[in-house]
Amino acid sequence: MLPFLSPAPAHLPALLRDSFALQRSAFQQQRNPSVDERRADLRQLHRLLVEHRAAIVDAVQQDYGCRSRFETLLTELLQGQEATLAALRHLKRWMRPQQRRLDMLQYPLARAYTFAQPLGVVGIVVPWNFPVAMAFQPLIGAFAAGNRAMVKMSENSGHLARLLQRISPQYFPADKLCFFADDDAGPGQSLGPLFTQLPFDHLFFTGSPQTGQAVMANAAIHLTPVTLELGGKSPAIVAPDFALDQAAERLLWAKLLNAGQICTNVDYLLLPEGREQAFIEHARRIAAARFPNLLNGDYTAIIDQRQYDRLQAMLKDAQAQGATLIPLLPGQAGDAARRILPPVLVLNATPAMQVLQREIFGPILPILTYRSHEEVVQYINARQHPLALYIYSHDKAVQDFYLHHTLSGGVSINDSLIHTGLHNLPFGGVGHSGMGHYHGYEGFLTFSKLRPVFQQSRWRTVDLLMPPYGKRAYQLLKFMFWRNR
Repeated sequence: MLPFLSPAPAHLPALLRDSFALQRSAFQQQRNPSVDERRADLRQLHRLLVEHRAAIVDAVQQDYGCRSRFETLLTELLQGQEATLAALRHLKRWMRPQQRRLDMLQYPLARAYTFAQPLGVVGIVVPWNFPVAMAFQPLIGAFAAGNRAMVKMSENSGHLARLLQRISPQYFPADKLCFFADDDAGPGQSLGPLFTQLPFDHLFFTGSPQTGQAVMANAAIHLTPVTLELGGKSPAIVAPDFALDQAAERLLWAKLLNAGQICTNVDYLLLPEGREQAFIEHARRIAAARFPNLLNGDYTAIIDQRQYDRLQAMLKDAQAQGATLIPLLPGQAGDAARRILPPVLVLNATPAMQVLQREIFGPILPILTYRSHEEVVQYINARQHPLALYIYSHDKAVQDFYLHHTLSGGVSINDSLIHTGLHNLPFGGVGHSGMGHYHGYEGFLTFSKLRPVFQQSRWRTVDLLMPPYGKRAYQLLKFMFWRNR
């Protein structure tokens, strides 16, 4: 006889199996939390962020070695608090059953509607680049939908993971929420591959496409549905009509935020042919004004030595194959010991170079040139679908051309990154850059089962169509064909 529910595989560590069993048991006892109970969970998330703001910023700073405190506050803490309050405002409406129209055979006495039900125990795998936001944004959707959650932090977020493990029990019981550090599996072991083998009711992963493939393979063992927020090479296109100085202002803000370590960051720039030198001049002026001293704490370090070495290898590879490296801050050498990598533009890049093959995830920006909009579309569409697309043009026809001739996760027009922080816009990739959405209502739906319900009336229209099929049945069928002609 088949088991009623899939247990955690016996080879997994006891801390995973026990936590999963505890949460699944609690969910079975309370399968559909009320709106008030869900609001209480969201308020607790908000309280945790507010009451431990300084400690969270310090923990992230320790994990990075040097992480701009201002950027942590702006992009992680503030975003998390805003998203939680937005969910609180809209939750009652999200939970309300939605009436659906009936077809002719059931009209007018029956009823059809959908309502959202919790899935159960949700697993969330968090990346290192925005570890607070990428933990709490999915949690907001999961708790709004009435679920319980197990959260696995990155191997590069050890200080933050320990802090969350310590403070979370002040706000949530272990059968509602628990955090795991990557080294909880033991010295020299990674918990990630084991965590994703649990038979979650939904698994949410943010990370690289390569790791995403392994996560999806593990989830397939239990047919666990997944949301994958991956990455890729997101292009920015500056059209001839857009002011180059303004484009440089907005592109440099995005590219240097978190030292470029953002999955939706501009991975390469497409400029009209002949505009490269003007862009370089603007970019150097802007970078010098914003970062007069790379070592003063405003500019974030590369997360670890492996990533720092990878970026340096990319630059050496490009230079060895004939690219021109343009430092944006030529008077500042950075600090290799602290992994402070100065921003660099790359000219004359070719498809054989690593900077155009792999996601950069750092303060390196290759510049390509084009002569026509069709050339741009051909280049983008010859590659995997990016997580984001950035279009700089005031011309509606140009905007529409790029929107309708490409496919990406999300789009910002005349800016970069902004769409990813809007709580009422869904966030998610397509194909190689991911699957599924979250943020706001879409996040609520991701962690819910949108259950369709049909409720029949005392009298059924379909009873008029029972065999033997006489004249009345054929007349009614003919009438329905006429209505649907």
